[in-house]
Amino acid sequence: DLKEKGNLIYIIGETKNEMGGSHYNLMHDFIGNNAPIVDAVMGLKIFNKLSEASELGLLRACHDLSEGGLAVALAEMAFSGGFGVDADLKNAPSEVKKDEVLLFSESNTRFIAEVKSEDKKAFEDLMKGIPIGLIGEVFDKKDFRVYGKSGKKIIDMGIGELKEAWQKPLRW
Repeated sequence: DLKEKGNLIYIIGETKNEMGGSHYNLMHDFIGNNAPIVDAVMGLKIFNKLSEASELGLLRACHDLSEGGLAVALAEMAFSGGFGVDADLKNAPSEVKKDEVLLFSESNTRFIAEVKSEDKKAFEDLMKGIPIGLIGEVFDKKDFRVYGKSGKKIIDMGIGELKEAWQKPLRW
């Protein structure tokens, strides 16, 4: 869960056009043949750097990008912490052009990290050689805003709405 207003939000790991088997495709009755492929070498580097960042106290929060991808992980962090998110996909490490792929790809060994603004340099220095991107900031409004590659706002809703959408299928 997000911890503090003003903290920075990073995506760690490269997003690829790997929508095959994704929850997004399932929800839209799409078929995809580009399932995520594990890059064991980069994956190990990412895990080691995140472990070191944690040991150094540079991580305030960290969430894996798995089922649902970036959009779902960011939403879960926002509504569980009670903070808003202002995110921009322009800095996400990826060659992908489509916003929906950046939001919902389930590429492996990717994470969202929350870092205090005063730890920005130390975190970025530590992560040299790892694909990372500063994509946003935590704020105290209960809004969830995401801007696409073109700079256009593509998501703008309250975290209460997101939490309700996440919890509703769990009710009998």
